[in-house]
Amino acid sequence: MIKVEHLTHDYDGQGRLAVDDVGFTVADGEIFGFLGPSGAGKSTVQKILTGLLTLQSGTVEYDGVAVNSLNSSFFNRIGVSFEHPNLYEKLTAFENLSFFAGLFDVEADDPIRLLERVNLKDDAHKKAGAFSKGMKQRLVFCRALMNKPKILFLDEPTSGLDPSTAEIIKSMIREKRDEGCTVFLTTHNMFTADQLCDRVAFINEGKIVAMDTPKELKLQFGERSVEMEYEDGGTVKSEIFSVDSDAAKDTFATAVRERPVRTIHTREATLEQIFIKLTGRGLE
Repeated sequence: MIKVEHLTHDYDGQGRLAVDDVGFTVADGEIFGFLGPSGAGKSTVQKILTGLLTLQSGTVEYDGVAVNSLNSSFFNRIGVSFEHPNLYEKLTAFENLSFFAGLFDVEADDPIRLLERVNLKDDAHKKAGAFSKGMKQRLVFCRALMNKPKILFLDEPTSGLDPSTAEIIKSMIREKRDEGCTVFLTTHNMFTADQLCDRVAFINEGKIVAMDTPKELKLQFGERSVEMEYEDGGTVKSEIFSVDSDAAKDTFATAVRERPVRTIHTREATLEQIFIKLTGRGLE
C-alpha cells in the first residue's frame, strides 16, 4: 500500500506551494486517479512518489517503508510513463526497450510482444525519432511495462492517441490491475479517469478538494435528473426533469402521465462537471 500524509512541496522556497498538505492512500491492486488541470500539482506528487523529487515535508511510505529509505530494488518494482515521451531517438523502438530492460535486475518482458500489443510490431526496427507523437506515447507506455512492475505510475497515458488506440492502452491498464498491479494515474482527462479508476482524488492549486469512487462523487455532488423524449404535434421534443425533491418528482410524474412518452433516460453528472462545481475552474 502507498500511504501519503501531509505532503508539501515548495520549488523556490518562497511560500508558493506546488503541493499543499496532501494526503491519501492507494491500496494494492487499485487504479487510483489523481485528477486536475495543468499546474495543479499532479506531476509534482508523482515525481516525489517515484523519487525524482526529494521529499521536503510530510511522509510517503510503501508498505510501511519511507520513500527516502528505499534502496535501488524499489526501482525494479515500479514502471513510469511520462506525459512527454523521453526516448533515445537514434535507437529503434526495439533497441529502446531492450536497453531499458537491461537496467533492471529482474526478468524483463518480451519487447516484441509489447510492441505488438500496441500495434507497433511493424515499426519495431524503425528509429524512434521518426515516430509520430502517438507512436512515441505508445512506446513510452511499453517501456513502463518492460520490468513487469508491481506499481505503475502513468502520466496522461492516452494523450495524443486516437480513440481505438486509447482503448487498447486502457485495456492493458485494466489487465495490469487485474494481475495485482497498483496503478497511480495522473490526468486531466476526466472521461478516461471515469472509465479506469477505482477511486479518484481531485487536486486543485496543490490541494485535494475531493476523493472517492467516481460513482460516489457523482451521487454526492451531481444533480439527479432524467431526460424524457415525447411526441408533441407530430414532432419529438426533449425535456430534462430534476428528481432531487418531492415537488420535482411530482412534476416529472405528471409529465409522464400526460405526455406520449417515447424514451426516458437517467442523466448522470460527469466528473468534469463535478470538478468545475467544486473548484470553479475547468481542466485546461
